[in-house]
Amino acid sequence: MQFGIFTIGDVTRDPTTGQVPTEHDRIVAMTKIALKAEEVGLDVFATGEHHNPPFVPSSPTTMLGWVAARTENLVLSTATTLITTNDPVKIAEDYAMLQHLSGGRVDLMMGRGNTGPVYPWFGKDIRQGIPLAIENYHLLRRLWREKVVDWDGKFRTPLHGYTSTPMPLDGIPPFVWHGSIRSPEIAEQAAFYGDGFFHNNIFWNREYIQQMISLYRTRFEQYGHGAAEQAIVGLGGQVFMADTEAEAKSRFRPYFDNAPVYGHGPSLEEFGTMTPLTVGTPEQVIERTLGFADYAGDYQRQLFLMDHAGLPLDVVLEQIEILGREVVPVLRTEFERRRPAHVPSDPPTHASLLAAGPDSPHRLVVPATIDTETTGASTTGASK
Repeated sequence: MQFGIFTIGDVTRDPTTGQVPTEHDRIVAMTKIALKAEEVGLDVFATGEHHNPPFVPSSPTTMLGWVAARTENLVLSTATTLITTNDPVKIAEDYAMLQHLSGGRVDLMMGRGNTGPVYPWFGKDIRQGIPLAIENYHLLRRLWREKVVDWDGKFRTPLHGYTSTPMPLDGIPPFVWHGSIRSPEIAEQAAFYGDGFFHNNIFWNREYIQQMISLYRTRFEQYGHGAAEQAIVGLGGQVFMADTEAEAKSRFRPYFDNAPVYGHGPSLEEFGTMTPLTVGTPEQVIERTLGFADYAGDYQRQLFLMDHAGLPLDVVLEQIEILGREVVPVLRTEFERRRPAHVPSDPPTHASLLAAGPDSPHRLVVPATIDTETTGASTTGASK
């Protein structure tokens, strides 16, 4: 199972000091956080993509390229790549280049984002968010899998005899997750292609999370990719740790209470009951995280949000140290002890897809096991 951290790159005032980091400070902090993740033995570092204040990660490939040059083991991912407002041609080029430079240590999480004004900034209509996600992703698959592409769709100019450069490393496109917190159509899209589904469950109750993941697993099996329990699932989470629960809550409460996203709403205790947020000891984090599989099933990737709400860098690095040294080793052992033998322990990687050979479903534009005549899947996956 893969464990890692993701950042959304928010620039938020520290409520305990009143200080606001500069954009430069925040960008440098994100790079130090990534290096710390590698140092303590985590598997994944993922950065969000935002094009509006108060966020700074507008160019994920630049950030991840910097990290790739200074690490050896981290899988470099996104949380998310905006499949709706980015041109699929540019996504194909940028992430294939990153894949080459990192030696294949790249995957992507496709998503629509959560900031409505981004759409008109990039010439798109937010009312077309789902159709954009469907059509753009299908084009991206073709660009990564076909040497010459002819394309005529609804949302961009046609392509005639187009070849994307560079093509993916070893002819193997990066593995793709589809990230969503509220759109069943995206869970359906992930299932159609046999891709991964990532539910960033930091704001949602377990009943809703279970419903979305169950939909994905059911459709994954119906599309012929394997048993429902073999579907590739990732989850988000938030933690803050200290030697005692009281200390953890005392230190984290000012940040929670004033956070732009969830501050001034439910109390820390209420939010911790309703969502996966865990503020307490490392042992409490272990127990709570192991419980995710009780309603999500055995899954393959767990990412934690550690640097939000104005937390200073030294505190974040301290938290990552605790996560990597005290929490993740126990989680690895316990999750694998519980996992049935037929359920994959890790999501696909460049190495595993290379070993699967050229007939791997992930190498195809539309997996060959899907019968669109009988499933009706053409409305989700097919395009001109």
